[in-house]
Amino acid sequence: MMDFSNKTAISTGAASGMGLLFAENFASLGGNVVLCDVNKEALEKCVDDINQKGQGRAIGLVCDVRNYEEICSVRDKTLETFGSIDIVANFAGGYGRRMQKVDGSLDFTEVPIEVFDWSLDVNLKGPFYFAHAVLGQMKKQGSGLIINIGSITGAEGSGQGMDYPVAKAGLMYGLTKSIAQYGAGHGIRCVCVSPGPVLTRANMSNMKTLLGRAADPQEIIDLCLFIASEKGQFINGENIMIDGGRNAMGRWN
Repeated sequence: MMDFSNKTAISTGAASGMGLLFAENFASLGGNVVLCDVNKEALEKCVDDINQKGQGRAIGLVCDVRNYEEICSVRDKTLETFGSIDIVANFAGGYGRRMQKVDGSLDFTEVPIEVFDWSLDVNLKGPFYFAHAVLGQMKKQGSGLIINIGSITGAEGSGQGMDYPVAKAGLMYGLTKSIAQYGAGHGIRCVCVSPGPVLTRANMSNMKTLLGRAADPQEIIDLCLFIASEKGQFINGENIMIDGGRNAMGRWN
């Protein structure tokens, strides 16, 4: 049984989806969780639900990951409340066209640049900002873990949605390896978990994998929890694909 007692994790994008699922699981295993999201109303309900279960303690902080000052406020409030920052899990993100409700028929060159700015800021700069904000504290502690969330799209590319694979590839390789190098002498690890299709949306089942299915979200979270646990301490600076074999498929499939 994993035990995260006396550990504190920050989960971004935590009012829904895998960010919420990670927070729920971490708290169920005894840890303290800080849920961050832009949706205040949904955030408050999620925090209440976790706290009613009486396991780990949860607080919710409204935070736009594009705003460095808000991220620093999350850091400070987390330390004030729990005294440490042991894990940051960067789940906040999304495909720019879908999140900004852009007409899917538009050519890449016809999409307003602001849509791509939003995507690059949320998917890449947000995790970069969090790293900059929390690594000083993790150095003082002599320990810490940052979990980045990549995507199979970061390896495949996308001719019409270039913002998303560019951002995810930056997380999967440049940022994850660089944080691991920075933290090497301070007990700080960084690992990227890169899913293939995940059933957070029904249409993900249309993406092919060698296993013939998409992942259940819990399968992704189980890997994140393993990395954070005592059993996962030797994993560092790596991008781990959890994609049902999609990356191993011939590109003609």
